[in-house]
Amino acid sequence: MKEVLPPSLNATSPPPSFFDGTTRLYLAYVCPYAQRIWITRNYKGLQEKIKLVAIDLRDRPAWYKEVYPENKVPSLEHDNKVEGNSLKIIKYINAHFEGPALLPDDPVKRTFAEELFGYSDYFTNTVFSSVLSKEEDISADAVAGLDKLEEYLSKFEDGPFFLGHEFSLVDITYAPFVESRYKIFLSDMKKYDITKGRPKLNFWMKELNKIEAYTATKRDPQELLSHTKKKFGLA
Repeated sequence: MKEVLPPSLNATSPPPSFFDGTTRLYLAYVCPYAQRIWITRNYKGLQEKIKLVAIDLRDRPAWYKEVYPENKVPSLEHDNKVEGNSLKIIKYINAHFEGPALLPDDPVKRTFAEELFGYSDYFTNTVFSSVLSKEEDISADAVAGLDKLEEYLSKFEDGPFFLGHEFSLVDITYAPFVESRYKIFLSDMKKYDITKGRPKLNFWMKELNKIEAYTATKRDPQELLSHTKKKFGLA
């Protein structure tokens, strides 16, 4: 059954009962960092265990800063504490909640996973900088970053995902940016097809869209494109 998403809370919305034993994921539906945690929650079947609390970032409630002083999304309220780093949160959920494991036991794959986690911020920032650039073409650094993903996806031959046949936290780390956003943004703004010459990347994205835990978190691509253009004055 498709989950009914709660409406986004704004400055006039009353606060939830903080630290009452409920585990809450504070997110914005358009935020790729929050989407990482949302996918993890869904894949592990934690829809009843982790409540979604959507925040309107354009008119955020004053009380949210009491929950998470950095006043950003995502954050996870659990066990009387709040964590706000998306990579830390997905690892935390994987380790502390029931459901399918999202990291393999294989030490070689675990080490490779950490390498990709470490590369993720550089990659996302590099490609997004090119998206926002006034240059007509995609930057050489962004092209190199996408080529690097193609190389990473070639590491294991036993499946379409970064760690082989196993869908993992690594795929969750990259999917909200690459498949949900950069594919659309670069096509629209730079007339650049990220799949051209990258068969592994193309196949990976097709396989992602077979996973309901992921597709349930996707927003309309044109909505995300419009949101980004308005936010950064590119409309």
